[in-house]
Amino acid sequence: MIRLNQVFKAYPKGTIALKDITIHVPKGQFVFLTGHSGAGKSTILRLIYADDLPTSGDVHVSGFATNRLKPNEIPKLRRRLGIVFQDFRLLEDRTAEDNVAFALEVTGARRSEIAPKVMRVLTQVGLAAKAHAFPQELSGGEQQRVAIARALVNDPMVLLADEPTGNLDERATRGVFQLLRDINATGTAVVMATHDLDLVRSASHRTVELKDGELVHDTADHARVDEDLL
Repeated sequence: MIRLNQVFKAYPKGTIALKDITIHVPKGQFVFLTGHSGAGKSTILRLIYADDLPTSGDVHVSGFATNRLKPNEIPKLRRRLGIVFQDFRLLEDRTAEDNVAFALEVTGARRSEIAPKVMRVLTQVGLAAKAHAFPQELSGGEQQRVAIARALVNDPMVLLADEPTGNLDERATRGVFQLLRDINATGTAVVMATHDLDLVRSASHRTVELKDGELVHDTADHARVDEDLL
């Protein structure tokens, strides 16, 4: 599904973002990416959705090798991914349903398909009743749910979430996190970058910890060791 193999990422002014990162995320898994600000979490996500390329190493996502993608293949890759950001990134002059519909319009979906798909995902995130509301009429948690609905409307195989609860209060955080877990339960892989350790400790999902661009802990490795000892 997602495989990073000995990925090294350096930026032009000499900043090293990632140092020889190797991670495999199989189909349907929920993975936390943790670490301090600047540890490399967002860089990994950008490499996965081909917003950036590794300096060396390979990134494979759903059959695509990102460093060998042609420009016209990038949209094909991204249609297999859903992406959610901390700051929602909603269009302020469009309603909730129009924000979600926009994600279908830009992929050339047939007009007759758009309305039922939009209502399906708004219902899934618990916002069918707020379909005609504008972002400024919604709470932070509701805005993030609209953003998640937008990410889901193309039926992605993987949902990438970059600090999706970073701007939310505790109650909204719990709601959004549970929604992500429900989405994962349907078979969609979820990779969630977060520095909220309380959230991480509240669940038993795989945790990959980064520090200064290095992978310092992966609970999947410990699980494999435990299996070998049985």
